[in-house]
Amino acid sequence: MFGMSIQLLISLFVPLALILYGRKKGWLSWKAFGVGLLVFVLFSQVLEKVMHMLVIDPSGTSLKGTSSVWAFVAYGALAAGVFEEIGRYVGFRFMLKNNRAYGDGLSFGVGHGGIEAMLLGAFSAVNMMVISHFVQTGQFEQIASSLPATQVEMLKNMLNQPDWMYVLGGIERTFAIAIHVALSLLVLYGVRKGQFRYVVYAVGIHALIDVVPALYQVKVISNVWIVETILAFIAIASLVFIRRIAKKFH
Repeated sequence: MFGMSIQLLISLFVPLALILYGRKKGWLSWKAFGVGLLVFVLFSQVLEKVMHMLVIDPSGTSLKGTSSVWAFVAYGALAAGVFEEIGRYVGFRFMLKNNRAYGDGLSFGVGHGGIEAMLLGAFSAVNMMVISHFVQTGQFEQIASSLPATQVEMLKNMLNQPDWMYVLGGIERTFAIAIHVALSLLVLYGVRKGQFRYVVYAVGIHALIDVVPALYQVKVISNVWIVETILAFIAIASLVFIRRIAKKFH
């Protein structure tokens, strides 16, 4: 419960802190923030999830029609890259025609990454806290009887994780926000220049980043610290990019 609580706090506090920081510094655009949030929900949580239902096997670790691990990894990485980066392009190109300043790119990224942190980090933590409560009160087996066996097994594995895995999950959401802001600025720069190739670059970069957690999911990489170390370096590179691309918007 301690680890879950820390994950919940990180996933909520970091987006809120960035909003307050953006307001203080004067770059926060509520419109761009809202569009970033909307794009994540629509393109990642609705459209991409529909595609997953059509393509991914119910086991969650392979594609329908093939047991190839590499096909699953390639699909997972490309799907996230294509849906989210095309979503960013649609947001900036058609919904933010008068909001294309540097601050708008930052705001869009914070909205996009912030809602992801809340949905995947905070909501997941709350969900696991509730299930943990059911286990402690002896109600879990009653609930488990109405769930698919694969989902029950997944929940049991998650409950058996050490506290630090949940803390690490919260920290990973922070890495993801930095990456989302950087990719949002890259796509926005392409829209401002009228060059779609920057969107293609963003899709490729996003896909390459997602290869790492996909390899962990299918257990090609078994050490979570390798994954998080790689993501930490990518997040640092993202922060450097965010600072350096600012001059391109002046």
